[in-house]
Amino acid sequence: MNRRRHFLRTALVASTSVLLPRISNAKSTPKTNQKKVVRPKRIKKGDRIGLIAPGYAIKPETLEEAIKTLESMGLKPFHTHRIIGKEYGYFSNTDEERAKDLNAMFANEKVDAILCARGGYGCTRILDKIDYSQIIKNPKALIGFSDVTALLNGVHQRTGLVTFHGPVGSTLNDSYSIAQLEKVLMYPRRLTTITNVEPLENKLKTNVEYDRYTISAGIASGKLIGGSLTLINALIGTPDEIDFTDALVCIEDVEEAPYRIDRMLTQLIEGKTFKKAAGIIFGVCAGCNESTNPNSFTLKEVLMDRVRPLQIPSVYGMSFGHVKNNFTFPIGTQAQLNAAQMELKLLERAVT
Repeated sequence: MNRRRHFLRTALVASTSVLLPRISNAKSTPKTNQKKVVRPKRIKKGDRIGLIAPGYAIKPETLEEAIKTLESMGLKPFHTHRIIGKEYGYFSNTDEERAKDLNAMFANEKVDAILCARGGYGCTRILDKIDYSQIIKNPKALIGFSDVTALLNGVHQRTGLVTFHGPVGSTLNDSYSIAQLEKVLMYPRRLTTITNVEPLENKLKTNVEYDRYTISAGIASGKLIGGSLTLINALIGTPDEIDFTDALVCIEDVEEAPYRIDRMLTQLIEGKTFKKAAGIIFGVCAGCNESTNPNSFTLKEVLMDRVRPLQIPSVYGMSFGHVKNNFTFPIGTQAQLNAAQMELKLLERAVT
């Protein structure tokens, strides 16, 4: 208890410097090594959507369910023989074959967009095998989340292509996720406010991991980047390490104990650019408030202790992550966060 009281006193002292909202508008001069932003074409009914499994293997019945969902949206699913039936350990295929599948989808002129059928570890292993020149020649929407975070941010940084952090094929099975994906990729508007959704299950309404709160108030504008905290950290020290300068950093994770969230955030904070971010947007970190240690800090205590002293507009509990209702945000486009109102507004279209 003494340790907890000391923790809370420390957090309270740190928070006294952030009582006033911080207003941030990231309009810095683009770095010379930054790629020009490339927007893929919007998805239309009748378009062919390529399904890939760049990480873990996918079960045939799960793939079939994803195909039915896409068809119900008026889209034409397509996949190669590499996605299933040739499992390689816990992967859907070898590194070479998984990368070949991604490259083939970008090269195939009959494929209009690419949806990862599922997540799971493996995407970092193929980053050096991707044909980025082919992506530049044939830009198209790439959609997914979780381990796909590595692909989304890596592809954007190397090519400038806007990518999409949204549901994978195996989780695109609820009306909210479908509607949000369509809103951004199929029926874009000039200004789109991303709205949260209340959890429908009663057990989730009382789950503190689904709480929504402002960590630090303020209004911030910048480029959307991020995804899984674990994968963001996994890119540190690699050619695809993310530059957080003047960006709105979106973060989520699943089934990581509070001390592990603490450790990963601390690594980011001690890095070169995280403290230069314009804003920080946490999704729902499902299963991240659980610990076998009875003296553990809560997830909220960790976030307040680690993030609030940065004096960066920050929120927790937006509707994205390893949750049923998962909104889509475009990595590489400008957006605005109003932390006090828990509002995220897209300032430009993500597709042409």
